[in-house]
Amino acid sequence: MRAVAVFPAERRTALVDHPEPLLERDDEVLLEVLDVGICGTDLEIARYEYGTPPAGSPYLVLGHESLARVLRAGAAATRVRPGDLVVTRVRRPCPRPECRACPRGRPDFCFTGEFTERGIKGRHGFMTERIVDEERFMHVVPARLRDVGVLVEPLTIAEKALFQVWDVQARLPWTAAGTPAGSGHGQRAVVLGAGPVGLLGALALLARGFETWVYSRDPAGGTKARWVDSVGAGYLSSATTSLGQLAERVGSVDLVYEATGAAGIAFRALDVLGVNGVFVFTGVPGRKTPIELDGSGLMRRLVLENQLVFGTVNAGADAYDAAVEDLARFDARWARPLRALITGRFAAEEAPRLLADPPPGIKSVVTFAERG
Repeated sequence: MRAVAVFPAERRTALVDHPEPLLERDDEVLLEVLDVGICGTDLEIARYEYGTPPAGSPYLVLGHESLARVLRAGAAATRVRPGDLVVTRVRRPCPRPECRACPRGRPDFCFTGEFTERGIKGRHGFMTERIVDEERFMHVVPARLRDVGVLVEPLTIAEKALFQVWDVQARLPWTAAGTPAGSGHGQRAVVLGAGPVGLLGALALLARGFETWVYSRDPAGGTKARWVDSVGAGYLSSATTSLGQLAERVGSVDLVYEATGAAGIAFRALDVLGVNGVFVFTGVPGRKTPIELDGSGLMRRLVLENQLVFGTVNAGADAYDAAVEDLARFDARWARPLRALITGRFAAEEAPRLLADPPPGIKSVVTFAERG
């Protein structure tokens, strides 16, 4: 069957003939892959910056943002049935008994670093026609979300981040989750970056009642700025608005959600974080030139203004469940803007070219089956 793979040793990306998967255990499920999203991680792997094939394989099948349809389920599978749409989690537990996270079902907090990830580290990904995986890693997606279900995985980044934000903000009774007026009522959030992770994060913040602003290098009045305006958020372009001007325009910022992977702008944006504010890093910058920081000033503000900075990566089952629920909420409230996030659908044969020379737009999706 067809699969899109990278050969790190050969520095080559190609469409390959990959072996058909087999159901070998009662708890496994055979899936027909429908859509696979391309993200920055895939582009970096296709530039051979990282990415590890399974042991004994010369190549790694790409793809970790998936939507698939159940074809057949093992006898012990009880949550999914043939015909169900599912999204499959990416990270798998490490084998080390001393890890406090993985045995508790939270490999996203793995202590040892010996986890594997489909399409990234040690396991083939989803950019192929069919896969087999354990049922416990699958989340059912409502049929009405068939055309946007592939957005669940990138949305989990914001979901996990917001879980942690509210764990922290519970120390402030007036902002704790579950307050009568809504989780983010009266709070201001700034999203750094207008890629898929940033824009999905903006929707998650808006749905929780935050006054939300997106700050990106894309021009004011451009496609992304118009998209942001269409969902009721504010947009400011870094091309014409400095961070100081952003702070003046927005006011005190309670939450910064970073989704750029650009260390320079991200660390400078710490200056706009308000008293008691939380700053979330989600981007993973490449190995670039070091940046200069005013360490003393940064430490002083963090301490004197009760600020918190944390990073988050991957997601657990709770974030996937929340992402499916939120995607349905977005569909009810912002159906057209939600679908506008997917700006290109491409056949598997086009994927190597897309990975080498990504087209403009927001989210490109490789499609293995017709919609329906």
